[in-house]
Amino acid sequence: MVSDITFGQYYHGNSVLHRADPRIKLILTFAMIIVIFLCKNFFSLGLLAAFIILVTLLSKVPVRMILKSIKPVLIILAFTAILNIFYTHGGRTYFEWWKIAVTEKGVNTAVFTIIRIIILVVMSSLLTYTTTPTMLTDGLERILSPLKIFHIKVSSLAMMMTLALRFIPTLIEEIERIMNAQKARGADLESGGLITRAKALVPIFIPLMVSAFRRAYELALAMTCRCYTDGNGRTRMKQMKLKITDYVMLILCIAITAGVIVLNIFFEKVI
Repeated sequence: MVSDITFGQYYHGNSVLHRADPRIKLILTFAMIIVIFLCKNFFSLGLLAAFIILVTLLSKVPVRMILKSIKPVLIILAFTAILNIFYTHGGRTYFEWWKIAVTEKGVNTAVFTIIRIIILVVMSSLLTYTTTPTMLTDGLERILSPLKIFHIKVSSLAMMMTLALRFIPTLIEEIERIMNAQKARGADLESGGLITRAKALVPIFIPLMVSAFRRAYELALAMTCRCYTDGNGRTRMKQMKLKITDYVMLILCIAITAGVIVLNIFFEKVI
C-alpha cells in the first residue's frame, strides 16, 4: 500500500504538459479545483471529467501511475459513498430495511461525490507528474512575488513548500524500508484488529521521525555548504516565458469554466 503512493513524484516526459510554463500549470490547477466545486450536476461534472481525460492523454503519463494516485484514497471514497448512500434521502427508494434506506438521491450524490474526488486527485497528481521540483519552486515564487510588498520571504516560502512536496516520495521509501526491516525481525504488522495494528506501527514512526530529522539536518548543511542564499540577487539558468501553447491552455480552461457555469444554469442540481 505504501509503495502505491505516487503523489509528489515526477514522471520524465516531453509532452505538451511537461513543456508548459509552471506558472500557468499552478494557476490553472488551483482554478480547476475551484471549478470542481462549482459543478452542480452530472452534465457539468462530465464536461470537466472529459477535460481531465484529455489533459491526461496529452501528458502521456501512464494510466498505471494515474490509478496508483487514486488507490490511497479508496478508503476515503468508500467511506464517503456509504455516508451519502445511507444518510441522504429523496426520490425513489431502491432498498429499505429497518431505519436504513437506499434512495435515488443518495446513490446519485454518492456517485457525484466520488467522481468529484477522483478528478481532484488526478488533477493534483498531474501537476507533480509533469513539473520538476525546481520548476515548481520557481513558478510558485513568481506567482507569490506580489507578497514581497508585505515583507514576506516568498523565496523561502516557495522553497519550503517544494521541499515538503519533494520529500513525500523519499519518506514513503523510508517507511517501506523500515517496515521490511521490522518484518525481517519477526514483527507482525498486518494481522489483528485495528488497535493491534495501530500499536504495531509505533516501532515504525519512531525511526521514521529520527530519519526525517537527520535528512532535514543534512539538507540544511548541504545548502549552507553550497552558499545558498534567500533568493536575493539569485539568477536562473532557465528563464520562464509564456508560449502559444500556454495561452491555448488558458483559453481552454476559461472555456471549460464557462461551459460548467452554463450547464449548471440549464440543468437541475444533483444535491
